[in-house]
Amino acid sequence: MKTDPPHILCVNPWIHDFAAFDFWAKPLGLLSLAAILRENGLKISYLDCLDRFHPRQDPPAKIQWDGRGPFRKTPIPFPEELQALLPEVGQPFSRYGIEPEWFYQDLNDMPRPDLIFVTSMMTYWATGVRETIESVKQVFPKVPVILGGIYAGLCQDHASAHSLADRVIAGPGESCLKSLIKEFTGFNLRFIPDPDDLDTFPFPALDLQHHLAYAPIMTSRGCPFACEYCAASFLEPTLRRRSPDNVFKEIQHWHREYGVKNFAFYDDALLVKGNSHAFPLFEQLIDSKMELNFHTPNAVHIREITPKAANLMFKAGFKTIRMGLETTDFSQDRHHDIKVREDEFFRAVENLKSAGFDPKQLGAYLLCGLPGQDLEEVAASMALVKKTGILPVLAYYTPIPHTPMWEDAVKNARFDITRHPVFTNNTLFPCVRSDKDLNRISQLKNMKN
Repeated sequence: MKTDPPHILCVNPWIHDFAAFDFWAKPLGLLSLAAILRENGLKISYLDCLDRFHPRQDPPAKIQWDGRGPFRKTPIPFPEELQALLPEVGQPFSRYGIEPEWFYQDLNDMPRPDLIFVTSMMTYWATGVRETIESVKQVFPKVPVILGGIYAGLCQDHASAHSLADRVIAGPGESCLKSLIKEFTGFNLRFIPDPDDLDTFPFPALDLQHHLAYAPIMTSRGCPFACEYCAASFLEPTLRRRSPDNVFKEIQHWHREYGVKNFAFYDDALLVKGNSHAFPLFEQLIDSKMELNFHTPNAVHIREITPKAANLMFKAGFKTIRMGLETTDFSQDRHHDIKVREDEFFRAVENLKSAGFDPKQLGAYLLCGLPGQDLEEVAASMALVKKTGILPVLAYYTPIPHTPMWEDAVKNARFDITRHPVFTNNTLFPCVRSDKDLNRISQLKNMKN
């Protein structure tokens, strides 16, 4: 039995896509596992294939005021599965992230790990995951590779067959972390957080990065809604929350110890039941007088943007507000689920403006490319949002397995999206069947501003 603490390598893979940008995107799940393992005394290494601040990056990466910025981009051949679509795609496919030579050098420079964890995000980035694992195995061919994350959870069979991982884990990694470490290294973990008490989790190991341009924050896991296009309720069936004090301590930690000023909330339901959850946090942030910037890339629920919520968010330092509007077809016979009424949307926008937000800081997500969607409804939604003075943000539909809309997507797609996750890439607009509608979407893209 192995008694010395093992060496675990954690890897964030490359992105293969038509376009990619760092919109406050970090592998929070992987870094959370790394923190738990480090708490148990294990040796942890971390390699980020998306590292915008890699030491070999020359010139240094561009950083926007809010911490975001472009990934390094290298054109690559289309995956074999996409060859038949070449004539209609009309744009290059690329690897986003560090150069492969840098990755190989980093792998060769470190001691041999005992176990390798690789995460995954978008399902249609599957080929980037495969290239990453293939590269890792060239350097460490006998070290087991465990794959987790969103692609692994939603497409477990595909990942098991094609990713080259030795084990594919679906669902939160904390539940099986102890058994995995025991099975592959013989080491017994003494500490595993209580999955029902998120305050028992250590802060994610964001400090393993070369530079912290921003910090992602999750005050909760799960979502109280069950939108038919979204897999959140499948991946995290129950809503669990951290205490406001615990979240405040984390934000304070990254700011004081690492100088982080930009924070992106990853929550799906940040403002829901705000009086007991978000509002006490915002009040602590205001009282602390830390000069911070907060962003909501995952969107906040419109119905919860009361005058109190808007005022607290403004005073706390929120700079980017995205609302989950989806459509301005507020009719009761609309095709898809409705979470907000027309008056609630207008009231939310007015509350934010009255609190002091500049309309340029505000945006509303509108779904585009849904199965059977009338694109003139999208155009009308954009026009109505623009009348309020805020930005309409088109959210292009990605068909996702294990969602209520998946079967409709399969039936309506113009090619077989079950063949490979890459076919669900929203750049391909898989559920938009006619050239006329594809051209209309191109027009809508140019109407956003």
